[in-house]
Amino acid sequence: MKYIRRHMETCICNAGQTFKALLVTGARQVGKSTILQHVFKNRSYVTFDDPVLLAQAQGEPGLFFRNHPYPITLDEVQYIQELFPYIKMECDATEERGLFSLTGSQSFRLMKHVSESLAGRIAIFELFGLSLREIDGIDFNKPFIPTESYIKERSKNVLHHGDIWHIIHRGSYPALYESDVDWQLFYTSYVQTYLNRDVNDLLKVKDQLKFMRFLTAMAARTGQMLNYSKVAEQADITVATAKEWTSVLEASGLVYLLQPFSNSALKRAIKTPKLYFRDTGLVCFLTKYQTADTAMNGAMAGELFETFVVSEILKSFSNAGMDYRMYVTYYRGKDKTEQRESEIDLLIEDGNTIYPVEIKMSANPKLSMTNTFDVITKIKGEKRGLGIVLCMYPQQLWLNERTVALPIEYV
Repeated sequence: MKYIRRHMETCICNAGQTFKALLVTGARQVGKSTILQHVFKNRSYVTFDDPVLLAQAQGEPGLFFRNHPYPITLDEVQYIQELFPYIKMECDATEERGLFSLTGSQSFRLMKHVSESLAGRIAIFELFGLSLREIDGIDFNKPFIPTESYIKERSKNVLHHGDIWHIIHRGSYPALYESDVDWQLFYTSYVQTYLNRDVNDLLKVKDQLKFMRFLTAMAARTGQMLNYSKVAEQADITVATAKEWTSVLEASGLVYLLQPFSNSALKRAIKTPKLYFRDTGLVCFLTKYQTADTAMNGAMAGELFETFVVSEILKSFSNAGMDYRMYVTYYRGKDKTEQRESEIDLLIEDGNTIYPVEIKMSANPKLSMTNTFDVITKIKGEKRGLGIVLCMYPQQLWLNERTVALPIEYV
C-alpha cells in the first residue's frame, strides 16, 4: 500500500521533541496508527487488539513498562485506561521528551483518565480522513483563514477537479484510495465494526437495529440544524436516548456539532448546533446513494456538498495543529425588520476579524448570496474580513471589493 503523506506529520514531529507524550485521536480507519508508525519508525509499537497484551496491561499495569520500555507507541489506548497513572509516573520520573505516542478512537474530552492523569504533559491531535490537499499531493498546509494573502498563496498550487463528486462519494478514509478496495464492502465492514466495538464499548446497546436506524436518520440530516425530536421520532427512541447516542457519535469521531456564533450584540441568534458527518462517503452509504451521480443529483446534494466543504475547512485547521472549535462557527438569526431567518454558513474568526463564508453548490456565484454578511457590522469590537463564496465556479471571481467567489479547491 502506498503511503499518502499526511500534513499533520510536521506537528507530530515537533510535539515529539517538545512533549513527553502525544495523543492522536480520531475515528477508526483515518490512519492514526499509520501516521505514528511512519513518523516514529524506530519506536516499538504495541496494539491492544492483541488480547494477551490487553490482559497484561489491564491486570498488571505496573509490569507493563518493564516488558515494553519507552519510547513506545501504544495503539487504541481507550481500552487500557489502567495504564495512564503509570504513564504519568514515567513522565514525571524523567526530563526526556518523546516518551509516549498514543492513539485513541474516542474523543480526548471523553477519555477521563487521560485528561486527569496527563494534563500539561501531553499534546493532543485530532486526525481526520484524507484531506483533498493530501489526496492531490499538495504540500500547502495553512488553515483556511481567507485573507487576500492566503488566496494569493493558495492560488499557486490549486488543482481543479472536473468531477469533485467522485471524491465526495468515495469518502476520505485512506484505505479507499487503494485501487482494489470495494466501496460497498468497505463501508459495510466499517459500520459493522463500529457497531460491534465502539458502540458496545460506550453504550452496551442491546438493539443494534434501532441504533442503525438512528445512525441513518442522523446521516440524512447532515448539514442541518440538529433537531433531536425529529431524529428520535424517526428512530423510535426517546429524545434523551437520541442525545446520549449523539454524544457517542461525537466521541467516536463520526460527527461534529458546529456551534452557533455567540455574541450579545446578536440577540436574535439561534443557539442550536448544526450537525455534520466528518466523512461524506459514510453519509452516501447510510443514505443509499450508491454512485457519485446519484449523490450529485439526489435530494441531499446541497447538504452533502456543504458537509464536504466544512469537513475540508476543519481538516485545514486540525492538520496545522490548531483547534478548529476556537475559529469556526455559524450564524443563524431572525432579521428584526423583515421577520425572516437569515444564515451565514460559516464564520471564521482570527483575532478581532470575522470572515463570513457562504457555501453554494453552484457554478454561478452572485453578490446576492452574501446579503447576510453585513450582520457582522453589528458586533462591537469586531471587524468584517473578506467575504467568501465557496462554490463550483472554476476560478477566482471578485464580486465586489470586499467579496470574492472561490472554487472549493481553494480550501
